[in-house]
Amino acid sequence: MPNILFLSSRSDFADDLSEQIALYAGDYNVIREDDETVMVDMIILDEATASLAEIRKNHPRTPVILLQKSSDEKVENSVLNTVIGKPFCLEDLLNSIHAGINLLENSEAGYLKFNRYIVRPIKKDIYNQRNKEVIKLTEKEVAVIRYLYKCKDRIVTKNELLQEVWGYSPDVSTHTIETHIYRLRQKVEHEDAEAQLILTEDGGYRLKI
Repeated sequence: MPNILFLSSRSDFADDLSEQIALYAGDYNVIREDDETVMVDMIILDEATASLAEIRKNHPRTPVILLQKSSDEKVENSVLNTVIGKPFCLEDLLNSIHAGINLLENSEAGYLKFNRYIVRPIKKDIYNQRNKEVIKLTEKEVAVIRYLYKCKDRIVTKNELLQEVWGYSPDVSTHTIETHIYRLRQKVEHEDAEAQLILTEDGGYRLKI
């Protein structure tokens, strides 16, 4: 599920628009705080033109929709910046969101590349460049790979994965994580040593980069 980061200084407006997006575009997950542990697929920035430079520093390739009043400092439309003037209709915003997600999905910015694998988080699949195989992934499998990718070659403990991917759910234990990792390996690696996806080291995991 694509994550949409919605930043606004007006909580009432943000609450209302978030509810509208959830109602009419339920395939998207709206988040309200910029958390470096969460991979963002789209950003909606409400009347905060001055914050665009900082947003671009943290998310250089993420599509941004800028909601502006006529009195705001003007920002030109570009490949990654879409300006929508206020007032606007919800359909125009949703169309811009769809277009931005499609742009990300079909660009290298939307892919994770490592060890001759290409993961497309939005499509929930992984492409093995060795044998041209495309394998569907579950949402949790994508989340595991994304977090390990974010950590690069650092070893991630089971407890860290438990917290960051499962959020310490009372129904989840480290055994659940071990089972997910095992099934993911079986699905993707096919016992090919060269095609190892996830390595187990010192009681934790890391991607084979």
